Amino acid sequence: MEIRAVMAQAGDGRWTASTADDGGVRASGSSRERCLASLRRAVERSIPTGKRREPITLVVETLPELAGVAEAADVMGWDKRRVVTYIDRGRFPQPVQSLASGRIWRRADVEAFRNEWWARRARATRAAGSSRKGAARPR
Repeated sequence: MEIRAVMAQAGDGRWTASTADDGGVRASGSSRERCLASLRRAVERSIPTGKRREPITLVVETLPELAGVAEAADVMGWDKRRVVTYIDRGRFPQPVQSLASGRIWRRADVEAFRNEWWARRARATRAAGSSRKGAARPR
């Protein structure tokens, strides 16, 4: 027996899932793994024991959390103009989609870019600091 479900992360960080059938089994959890475990238990409870002749296969589509320019700016700790400047220079990740209302990224892609950006900045700062230590100081 194959059951299809959709799972997504809410704005507060919790995960929610629901089956696509008319029964509409719902579950939630603090992590993706807990939500999935809760969904599996809820689905198993929703099927009468007499109907469980074959194993249950749970097919789950996970929807990514998306971000527009404003959300990307929030993730980066920048204002929206700086994000747009990086986009125009080709220095920002490619969006998943460009809509009439603006560009859309997977939030995870923006977070990965933020982590790489801050790591590069930290390396550059350390390199600049070490080159100044060895330089002769004016008297």
